[in-house]
Amino acid sequence: MSALAPLFEEEARVPSLPELRALVRTGAPKKPGVYLFTTQGRVIYVGKAKSLRARLASYFSAPWPESKSAQLIRCATGIEWRQLPSEFAALVEEQRLIRSMRPPYNVKGTDERRSALVFLKFTPGPAPKIALTDATKDPRALYFGPFRGKGHTGEAVRALSDLLGLRDCAQALPMSFTDQAALFDTPRQPRCMRFDLGTCLGPCAARSSAERYQAAVTRAADFLEGKAAHPLDRVLEEMARASENAEFERAQHWKAKFELLERLFASVSRLRAAADGLSFVYEVKDRAGGKDDRIYLVKHGVIRAEAPAPRTPIERTAFAAEVERHALDPAPAPAARGAGEMDQLLLVMSWFRQHPEEYRNTSAFKKWVAAH
Repeated sequence: MSALAPLFEEEARVPSLPELRALVRTGAPKKPGVYLFTTQGRVIYVGKAKSLRARLASYFSAPWPESKSAQLIRCATGIEWRQLPSEFAALVEEQRLIRSMRPPYNVKGTDERRSALVFLKFTPGPAPKIALTDATKDPRALYFGPFRGKGHTGEAVRALSDLLGLRDCAQALPMSFTDQAALFDTPRQPRCMRFDLGTCLGPCAARSSAERYQAAVTRAADFLEGKAAHPLDRVLEEMARASENAEFERAQHWKAKFELLERLFASVSRLRAAADGLSFVYEVKDRAGGKDDRIYLVKHGVIRAEAPAPRTPIERTAFAAEVERHALDPAPAPAARGAGEMDQLLLVMSWFRQHPEEYRNTSAFKKWVAAH
């Protein structure tokens, strides 16, 4: 089907499993695309396929009841699909549909492509904190990563937060700053021991000004962006002071923090370099047997423009202008990304890691403009 339209027009009519199977056998093409399972008109799951017919047929042959695929097809009362020109186009469309529709079975399920990855999340609000997460769902937050190794990454986050005094309490906990102290009849007490230990600025109890706390957040962001190594400087100073005073256990304590932060700093630098390398024009042939060749402008791992492959001088000039605009922007890849951009970066990185031969179909910006 060329558009996403219900296959059963009568909402009250619930098709049987054999009817759904017959519909797939006779109607689903052996082409790439996306598919949706619906229940009473509501989308409950979105998937992509190299071959829509083969992928959808596999749900009906999955063993019941242990297979999740078998369970899912029995929850559905309708199937919809859209044929697309390539597997890459199907991946991009699947991600777009999941983000816009939030189908419950996609949200609950585990994405194997990212199950081993973690991210650093700068939470929104007046007193942001750095949290470790395996999901990029909050549209208000900024994310760094992806990183491998939840243990080491979590320890590095703890070290960075302690050094800069960032909070780690519940997101919903009310915050107040010294600027607001007059609003409270009695002094507020910190909710944990970290303020007394000197590892938190105490925004929960009006022990820090908003400006001071925000400065700490900025220093953390600069570190994760690779712009400054201030926390590492502090650790080196403490390590040197402990060594001079023959406090060897204390020196070892600071050395461990240094190694954690240095590893995190190096990981961020490698990720930015990898994202810088994902800047090109990517031409994809129509694997569906049609004439819908596509062209993608990828900048720092994110698709910035997409169009049918230019066939006329006007189309080539228009796309070339867009490519030149990005080619002239010297800014390096950002380390912090919104949820949508981070998801697309993961998609593009995963695609070219699994299909390195596809690099043959990419061209540097200036090279593509010169050739067109």
